Amino acid sequence: MLTGVIPTSYSGHLRAALRMITGLLFLEHGLTKLIHWPATDFFPAGQPLPTLMLVAGILELVGGVLFTIGAFTRLTSFILAGMMAVAYFMAHMPNSFFPVQNGGEAAVMYCFIFLYFAASGAGPYSVDENRSK
Repeated sequence: MLTGVIPTSYSGHLRAALRMITGLLFLEHGLTKLIHWPATDFFPAGQPLPTLMLVAGILELVGGVLFTIGAFTRLTSFILAGMMAVAYFMAHMPNSFFPVQNGGEAAVMYCFIFLYFAASGAGPYSVDENRSK
């Protein structure tokens, strides 16, 4: 059995890295919806977004920035976890219950990462941590 492969003293650094990378990846979803960068076939430039997608894009953009920098993390995370649960049940689950079949793995993963941070807070290297000092 491997113990101590990664020292527990690294847990704060890794938690911060998880928060920042998750936030940047989430922010990317908002950017592709709202300004078509990076470009994807899902949201081609020149076509207006349906209202629900526009709201999702705004939440992804603003929430992604706040989550990345660790500002208002608990509230932001709670809202984003709810958004991802709704996204899964509305967009993915009608196709199949199983995420591997319906393309909803990212929605489920984001939902539970956000739930974790809603409970735990931002951790180190965050605006929240600096404000509390």
